[in-house]
Amino acid sequence: MSASKIPQVVLKSSSNQCKMPVIAFGTAAVTNNDGEITKTAVIEAIKSGYRHFDTALIYGSEEALGEAIAEALQLGLIQSRDELFITSKLWLTDNFPHLVLPGLQKSLQ
Repeated sequence: MSASKIPQVVLKSSSNQCKMPVIAFGTAAVTNNDGEITKTAVIEAIKSGYRHFDTALIYGSEEALGEAIAEALQLGLIQSRDELFITSKLWLTDNFPHLVLPGLQKSLQ
């Protein structure tokens, strides 16, 4: 599968637009590991053409995903982080006004 063969949808806002691949590689399935399995899986997914990755703080995969992206850049698999579309989720336990911003900040670390 190449990145050019994955269908995309155009997301428009009042200030810009971007293309999002409609098929994403999910990172929720791997649990109870040191992150190496997730990191390896993401690098292989990038090699296979995936450019959209789905994660969440509760999955415990965000750090490994970030490490895989850094390695993919270093290896020349992608030229820029801008080539990737990353989706994450605010978990239900953080879905209260006073917890939304801290929950999102944790996710972005």
